[in-house]
Amino acid sequence: MGQDKQRSVIVITLGSLFSGSGGFELAGALSGIEPVWASEIEPFPIRVTEQRFPHMEHLGDIRQIDGGKIRPVDVITFGSPCTDLSIAGNREGLGGARSSLFYEAIRIIKEMRNATNGKYPRFAVWENVPNAFSVHKGEDFRVVLQSFCDVAGSGHTVPVPAKHKWHHAGAVVGDGFSIAWRVYEAQYWSTAQRRKRIYLIADFGSERAGEILFEPEGVSWNLTESPEAWRRASRYVQGGTGRALPGLADVSGGAYGCMTHAETATGSPVPPSPATTRTVLRTTRPSS
Repeated sequence: MGQDKQRSVIVITLGSLFSGSGGFELAGALSGIEPVWASEIEPFPIRVTEQRFPHMEHLGDIRQIDGGKIRPVDVITFGSPCTDLSIAGNREGLGGARSSLFYEAIRIIKEMRNATNGKYPRFAVWENVPNAFSVHKGEDFRVVLQSFCDVAGSGHTVPVPAKHKWHHAGAVVGDGFSIAWRVYEAQYWSTAQRRKRIYLIADFGSERAGEILFEPEGVSWNLTESPEAWRRASRYVQGGTGRALPGLADVSGGAYGCMTHAETATGSPVPPSPATTRTVLRTTRPSS
């Protein structure tokens, strides 16, 4: 055996809520992550993902899903409806009829973690419009962060920042969990349009969300690698043979409570770095 012993790999799995036409699923497949289920109610997008990912299970209406009874996954992604958060919408925020579906996704994540003793999902990814920062004077985005902290069981309160203004990049770090967010613009990612979106990563198992989202080593700028990445994705989509990355390492420890640091981005001609300005906010300590 010795040298001939096969190295074991962990298959990283993904579940997609508000799936649409499968953008998160495709991104996962390009990264070697296996999409195993999706939730969507519109017929045309469902047909698209059925074609692209024939082995992926479709769960239907998010309101009818019990997170404790579906297949556990490592990553849950969701771009909850922006209708009530958008500058073009009615600005009712998370209390609106459509954008309140955010809480259904949080419910499913909690149910899955409760059913698996906190093992799954390890990560959650949320996407939405930048106007979410300002609705109800920043309170709605604070609630988003608080909701993810509550999933982690932190018992801490995330405050609204000074002057109720959220920066376009930042993080919440607590004992054994972390959340990081950043605004990305489509023009910097080979798309001929200016479209900004918040991307938020919650790591319920370590304090590495900031590493995942902010570290430049996490993104390859070598365009010659792209064809091979697409070929790997094509093999998965066509044959259902995609396999995933090596196992993820756990990182433990950290200071007591939560720390939130927000960082502003610069107007550079390449994807802006969030490391320019840093503001530190400390959450309130829970009463004993």
